[in-house]
Amino acid sequence: MAGMRSGTAIDGFRLAYDRSGAGPTVLLLHGWPGDRTDYREVVPLVAAAADVIVPDLRGFGESDKHAADPAGQYSAVAQARSLIALIGELNLGPVALAGYDIGSRIAQAIARARPDLVRALVVAPPLPGIGDRILTAKAQREFWYQAFHRLELCTELVDGQPEAVRAYLRHFWSHWSGPGYQLSAGHLDHLVSVYGAPGAFAASIAWYRAGAGSVAASLAEQPPAPFAAAVTAAVTS
Repeated sequence: MAGMRSGTAIDGFRLAYDRSGAGPTVLLLHGWPGDRTDYREVVPLVAAAADVIVPDLRGFGESDKHAADPAGQYSAVAQARSLIALIGELNLGPVALAGYDIGSRIAQAIARARPDLVRALVVAPPLPGIGDRILTAKAQREFWYQAFHRLELCTELVDGQPEAVRAYLRHFWSHWSGPGYQLSAGHLDHLVSVYGAPGAFAASIAWYRAGAGSVAASLAEQPPAPFAAAVTAAVTS
């Protein structure tokens, strides 16, 4: 997987990224358990009309992976710092920003912090407003892994053990994929190559240890003030 790397380290992290096409800039953010190759079939379609940049997030793929405080260095806000810096380094101006899974959360963090850098925002779940619906029995049958990722036992069982990584990632790519989709053996091999080295899987789940998973993030959301109350507060402040 040959790509470029950001020139400036933010918090000690440099990002690997691919760039192709020409035109208005589109920045694509991947999910877990993946890397920038998640968009391998999308990029050729978009690059026909746009300048497409696809980075590996902190802790993923060929980007830097450090043993660091998860809340300080792997949260959505921390991930956003690296991407905002990349936008600035490449002098991109406002971009069309798209993300799914953890990439969706990070895209939202970028838009909140620097709306001037976002020309358009395209996000797939998770979306704001889930709230405590995520605690329903049906939802929790799917979100068990988020609590598991916060246990040291998780890294003891999986990190640095390629065959355990293969079995674990294969479960999610099979269970979550749409009807008829089959992850190729070659791409599973690729994911094992970037998740299987000692420390790589641990870096990828630092997101969840930062409290940035869907369960923690959804329960921390606060509903916006009613419109009339918000207007009154703005006028009187």
